Amino acid sequence: MSAPLCLVTGANTGIGLEVARGLARTGAVVVLACRDAAKAEAARRSIAAETGAAPPELLLVDLASQTSIRAAAREFAAKHPELEVLVNNAGVVSPTRQLGPDGIELTFATNVLGYFLLTAELLHTLRAAKAARIVNVASSMAHGLELADVEFKRRRYDPSQAYAQSKQANRMLTWALARRLAGSPVTANAMAPGACSTKLLHALYPGFGGKTAAQGADTVVWLATSPEVAGKSGRFWENRREAKCRFRDDAAEEALWSLCERMTAARAAPRS
Repeated sequence: MSAPLCLVTGANTGIGLEVARGLARTGAVVVLACRDAAKAEAARRSIAAETGAAPPELLLVDLASQTSIRAAAREFAAKHPELEVLVNNAGVVSPTRQLGPDGIELTFATNVLGYFLLTAELLHTLRAAKAARIVNVASSMAHGLELADVEFKRRRYDPSQAYAQSKQANRMLTWALARRLAGSPVTANAMAPGACSTKLLHALYPGFGGKTAAQGADTVVWLATSPEVAGKSGRFWENRREAKCRFRDDAAEEALWSLCERMTAARAAPRS
């Protein structure tokens, strides 16, 4: 892939920043999709200074807000008719149950519906490219998805449980999306970066160590750019190796997909 255009969400800190930095080092044209303009600008300058590459482009978006996602996607598509790489990385952990701008529980709104809707809104630009890749940053901390109560309206809210179910959902939506993209030039894969010493990890487990953010980003950059994975889709990766995923159930994946469609009033792609 020659100088691909890559959009990375949550790119001003942690793993997202290191993914953007790593992609810039490969010569890719990088777009930083971030909520905070000041932090995004600081990241843009840092990446340009450290890599010697052209400063990344900024795209302001709040992944918890469906209005913001749609506006950002329109802005991006007006400037870029094609997109080669979409890295869905932005995520949150909320210590208490909070609602996002649309009245949806914040963790699910950002970590799940944010991935789902942004991908749906940018899918035409991905399909327009000669070859394109979607990389969904999931986690090894994945479990507990309750389709009947994804917003913890009936269950007692727990931040680690909310995060874990969102990461299970990320994987399941990747498999459903890959089915819909079968036969197209667009691939969709999910990966787990491992426990990385980031603000998000420390919010869940204060004082817990782990990999560096750069180490966690390595597999993402590899999935986004390496010819070794060209054409491979619907797979789960850790440390540049394909890994088994216990969340493989077509019916459950389709039920989650339908739920996300209802919660966003979006139809990302027809089922093949």
